[in-house]
Amino acid sequence: MLGIGLVLVAFFVIYYTHLLIKWKYPKINGVPVQLPPGSMGLPIIGETIQLLIPSHNSIDIHPFVRKRIQRYGPIFRTNLVGRPIIVSADPEVNKYIFSQEGNLVEMWYLDSFAKLFAFEGESKVTAIGRVHRYLRGITLNHFGGESLREKMLPQIEVAINNNLCRWSTQGPVEVKSAISRMIFNFTAKVAFGYDVENSKGEKIENLPNFIKSLMSFPLNIPGTTFHKCMKDKEKMSSMVRHIIKERFNSPDKRPGDFLDQAINDMASEKFLTVDFIAELAFGILFAAFESVSTTLTLAIKFLAENPLVLEELTAENEAVLKKRENPDSLLTWEEYKEMTFTQSVVNETLRLMNIPPGLLRKALKDINVKGYTIPAGWTIMLVTPIVHLNPETYKDPLKFNPWRWKDLDQVTLSKSFMPFGGGTRQCAGAEFSKVYMAAFLHVLVSKYRYIYIFLFIFLRKNVAYHGDRESKMIMLLFINVTGGQR
Repeated sequence: MLGIGLVLVAFFVIYYTHLLIKWKYPKINGVPVQLPPGSMGLPIIGETIQLLIPSHNSIDIHPFVRKRIQRYGPIFRTNLVGRPIIVSADPEVNKYIFSQEGNLVEMWYLDSFAKLFAFEGESKVTAIGRVHRYLRGITLNHFGGESLREKMLPQIEVAINNNLCRWSTQGPVEVKSAISRMIFNFTAKVAFGYDVENSKGEKIENLPNFIKSLMSFPLNIPGTTFHKCMKDKEKMSSMVRHIIKERFNSPDKRPGDFLDQAINDMASEKFLTVDFIAELAFGILFAAFESVSTTLTLAIKFLAENPLVLEELTAENEAVLKKRENPDSLLTWEEYKEMTFTQSVVNETLRLMNIPPGLLRKALKDINVKGYTIPAGWTIMLVTPIVHLNPETYKDPLKFNPWRWKDLDQVTLSKSFMPFGGGTRQCAGAEFSKVYMAAFLHVLVSKYRYIYIFLFIFLRKNVAYHGDRESKMIMLLFINVTGGQR
C-alpha cells in the first residue's frame, strides 16, 4: 500500500514539474522561442497579486510595471489572471503594435472583460474587427464632435449644473462616487432613455463599483466580487432589454438616440441582437463613467494643490460669462474652443492619469520585435504612460503644469500623448470625455463656491509574500459646494 502511495506521489511530482516547465518555457509548434525576459509567476494566478498592490503615487507608472522594467528592461513577460502577457514600455514597439491593428494584433480583453462584455470565444474575436468598426461609427454619430457641437454640449452643462446645485445642499460630497453617478445618469438618459431618478423599476446604482471586479479572477460563484458584478450587470442588461421591448411596441415614440439607431441597424447588421445591444449598453456606460470620473477627481485634486492654476482657470471661465449678452445663456461650442487654458488643464490631467497600467491587444500571429517573439494568442499590454512621463518631451514630468501645453506642437503630441489609445482604434468617445470634463470645470469654477476636504485613511496589513508588514494610505477627496451659485 505504501509503495502505491509513493508511486502516486512521484507521478504527481513529475506531472506537476512537467506542467510547470511548460508554463514557464512555452514553445511554438514544439520549438522553443526567444521570449522576452520575465517571470510567469505561479501557475494559474501568475503575478496577479503583485499587480493588485496599490500604488503610493497614482500619477507615476504603476510599481508593478516600473519594478519589472528596472529588472528586465522595457519588454518583459508575465502572467495576469491566468493569461500569458507580453508587456511593452518601448515607445517604438508600442507604435509598431498600434500600426498593426487588424493585421498582426487585434483588440483583446482579460477574461473578466471578456465575460462582462460578452466578447468571449474565438468566433467572436475573429469578427471583432467588423464589430469595432460599427461601434466606432455609431459612437461617433451620437457622441462625436458634430453631435456635441449641435445639441449635446448644452445638455451636458444643464445636467452638471443640476448636480452641483444638488451637491450644494448635501454638505461634503465624495467626488469620485458623485461624479460617477452624475456621468452614469447623463449617459444612460441621452443614449438609452433611462432616467435613473424617475425610474419606476429597480434602480441601477452599482455600475460604478464594477471597476473593482475587473482585475479579479473571473470566478462566477456566490460570494465572489465577480459574481456580484455579474448580477449587477444583469440588472443593467434587463433594463435595456425592457426599453428595447417598449420601443418595438411604440415605434412612433422613438427619440432617435443611440439605442434607436442600434435597433434600426438590426436589419442590416446580423450580429446586432437584443442581447448584444444590451451588452453594448453596459460597455458604453462603463467606458463613459469610469474614465471621466477618475480624471475629473484627479483634476479637482490638482486644482486644490495648485492655487495659481485655479486662479487662471477661474479667470478664463468667468471671462466667458462676462462676454455674453445674455448671462443666462449656456456654453456654446465657440466658447468651448476659446477656453484654451481649460483644455490645457484637461490635457495635463489626462497625461498624469496613469491609473490603468496599459492598453491591451491580442497577437493574431507570431510577432518578432527587438529580437523577441510574441506568440500568437498571447495578450500584449502596451504601457502608454511611459510616453506621458518622458522628461525629453515633458520637462519635470510628474509636475502638474498646464502651461506646458502652449509649447507642444501637434507632431510631438501625435507621438507622445495617447490617453485614449493609439492606432486606428482610438477611443471614439475621446471628444465627448474632454468636452464633458471642460464643461464640468467651467460650471464649477465660474458658478459655484466650494471648499476641498481631504480624508486620509491609513491601513496596515500583512503582506505574507514579503514576510513583513506594509503601510498603505488611501486618500478620499470630498468637495463641499457651498453658498449656491455665484
